Amino acid sequence: MAGVKICGVDEAGRGPLCGSVVAAAVILDPARPIEGLADSKKLTARSRERLACLIRQRALAWSVAEATVEEIDRLNILHASLLAMQRAVAALAVTPDEVRVDGNRCPEFSLPAHAIVGGDALEPAISAASILAKTARDAQMIELDRLYPQFGLARHKGYPTAAHLEAIRRYGVADFYRKSFAPVRHILANPPLWETEGAG
Repeated sequence: MAGVKICGVDEAGRGPLCGSVVAAAVILDPARPIEGLADSKKLTARSRERLACLIRQRALAWSVAEATVEEIDRLNILHASLLAMQRAVAALAVTPDEVRVDGNRCPEFSLPAHAIVGGDALEPAISAASILAKTARDAQMIELDRLYPQFGLARHKGYPTAAHLEAIRRYGVADFYRKSFAPVRHILANPPLWETEGAG
């Protein structure tokens, strides 16, 4: 339908052990098309950054929102992701006619909305949201890496790689870790031997 403002919504950062979960909402402008939109996971970091700049310049409206580590631990990651999506849509400067969300679960909106499995590869507005969410989430990890280089966050972006888990065991669980996530919970429950030596 001509003139219908479609808002695409996607999130980034459900799987990592630390940091906020980030969601983005984008309403594309049909008069200012953007070539090369795709699922952010299929794009190189350089392509994502280039496209993110174009999306911010050309979209009718866009926004990025988060749910914090504390909210993730309190609500669980699914509900925190849905909350971040609601915040992203609420922050748009333009009200969309319809919201399309990547995945199989749709948050409650006061607008017509539906979920699309694989939507980040099928719906350009969701692809755009996926790119904004991913670049914002990666920027968060790069900033944390600058402050806490011992964890290697710029490399693995917070995912539970063997090197990352070893760094947490060695340096401890920092405040920005999701303590409800099983690998972090396990490390908290089983501190390294050197931490417990002399404890009695």
